[in-house]
Amino acid sequence: MPQALLTGAFLAALFYVLIPGPAFLALLGIGAGQGRRAGAFFMSGHLVGDLVWSALALVAIIGAKSLGTTLFDVLGLACGFYLAWIGWKAFNAKPRGDGRSMLEVERPFRRGLIFGLTNPKGYPVALATFTALMAGAADQLEFSALPILLAVSFLGFLMADIILIGVIGAGVVRRFYRKYEAVIVKCSGLLFMGFAVQALWHSAPGLLGWRRA
Repeated sequence: MPQALLTGAFLAALFYVLIPGPAFLALLGIGAGQGRRAGAFFMSGHLVGDLVWSALALVAIIGAKSLGTTLFDVLGLACGFYLAWIGWKAFNAKPRGDGRSMLEVERPFRRGLIFGLTNPKGYPVALATFTALMAGAADQLEFSALPILLAVSFLGFLMADIILIGVIGAGVVRRFYRKYEAVIVKCSGLLFMGFAVQALWHSAPGLLGWRRA
């Protein structure tokens, strides 16, 4: 297999995770507020979604065909309501007097799993990233190469997760977060609700048959 394909798959997975988005904001609150362990559990759950969307993107690239939009419209709708619920909860969070974080996620792995699997941008972002970084050798792609490309992508995801967990759990980041926690949490809540509106805006027209062909 050409080295360019392996390098492209690794870098595509790395950049896919490092690009800021809703999951990054969630990791900021969980990691800085509850520590690296909770952040690691969140990213472990999110990794499942990363692998699913990257697999679908690679299948689409190799097969040179679209997977359709209905599935992603449904996921976008679900993600929109989920993000709206999280955003509303964050915006209305109240400071605690016991020194604990304003927002504590009891099951960070489950939160990461839901985030990863219901991200409406997961497929198009993965498709665009993998296509851009593997375009130079795309003519040499075959379905037999899918397992090794997924394995290399997994290493890229893992490297990116380690980088984010290391940064988010750093002492200076945690101190900054605790100092301005109330402002950060409310702003994050507004951003989550903004992401929710965007997800619903792009998903609802397709399900209602309003989207132009």
